[in-house]
Parts: sequence; C-alpha cells; structure tokens
Amino acid sequence: MPAGFLDPAVLHPMRFPDGRVNRGLVHLARAIDHPNIRVGDFTYASTFDPPEDWAARLAPYLYPGAPERLQIGRFCQIADGVRIITASANHPMAGISTYPFAIFDHQRVGDYIDQITGLPDTVIGHDVWIGDGATVLPGARIGSGVIIGAGAVVGGTVPDYVVVAGNPARIIRHRFDAGTVARLLALAWWDWPAAQVARATAALARGDVAALAELAP
Repeated sequence: MPAGFLDPAVLHPMRFPDGRVNRGLVHLARAIDHPNIRVGDFTYASTFDPPEDWAARLAPYLYPGAPERLQIGRFCQIADGVRIITASANHPMAGISTYPFAIFDHQRVGDYIDQITGLPDTVIGHDVWIGDGATVLPGARIGSGVIIGAGAVVGGTVPDYVVVAGNPARIIRHRFDAGTVARLLALAWWDWPAAQVARATAALARGDVAALAELAP
C-alpha cells in the first residue's frame, strides 16, 4: 500500500494548504500514454499552463513508432518550460542537403528512413531535478541525483550527483564525494517501497547517508 502522501496512482499528487488540488503538477507516469516514453513512479512535472498532452509538451518531436525512446527514472522533478529534444528532431546530415524532402513526398520516405536508423535513446536517471526552462538534447544520458540549472542546455553524458548549468551545460560542482555517491547508488532509495521512502524523508532532507542506510529495507 502507498504511504499516505506517496501514492503513485494519483494523477495530481499535490494539494494546496486550503485543500485545492494543484492541477499544474502531475505524476507523469499517470499523465503520459506514449509507446516511446517510459517514466518511473513519483516523477512529476509542474507547469503554470497545464497542457492537454503532456508527452507533446515535454518531448514534442517524439512520435509514436519513432526509432528512439525517452526514459525517465523515479522521483524526478521537472519544472515549467522544460523541453526534451529527442533524436527524431534531427534532420539527416550525411547527404548534401539537410532538407527533409520525405515529409512532403512520402514516396521518398525510404531514403529518409535509411538515414535515421540507430537514433540514440534519451535517458534521465532517478531523482533528477530539471530546472525551469532547461533543454535536454538528443541522446543525453543524465545520471541519478543530478541537478540541472534553469535554462541549461544539456547534452552528452552527465555523471551521477553533479550540478550542471549553462549553455552548453557544464559541471558546476559535485554534490558528494565519490565514496558517498557510490553508497547512494548502492542504496538506490528510489526503488524502495513507498512506506520505506516515507520513513526516510527526514534522512533524505538532511543528507544523512548513515541514517538513510539504517532505514534500508
């Protein structure tokens, strides 16, 4: 059973102090039904302008049946204005022209498909905070525990538990030393049962790794 406030089945998991549901914040796993997108439980997105289609808002170039996928872990936090540019947004670049002739003349689609095979998946780890207006580029591999600054443009591989910012995004600092990062990844608290996570929230907030380890199931 979920632990009180931690219920992954709820579409809108947050209420204001007066009891009103915050309809601008959703559990993405409940809000998105897209064959190319996989989102872990408890990951939420927040916006001031709730869309009809959350998949189109976050990953507008990822169409059903595209040759790549978007994978987002558990307990991620995605702020307003975040956009994930998946590999299908790219135009073929091996030829002389990058003009996508095939989208206007489907008889030429074979030439186009031959050029876009093997597109990379975009993978976002667990407990990643993506700040307001950030952009994730095609094929990015973002580790767990990463913080992405507002407006950052992130591509390539981002290691676990770092803070990145800027355009192009660069590492501003490491959140923990290497030994602590290894311990956190081994604990993988995001995979714990909801009741166990609920008991661990104080340790998580304090950054008390020893206390967190004592609560491990």
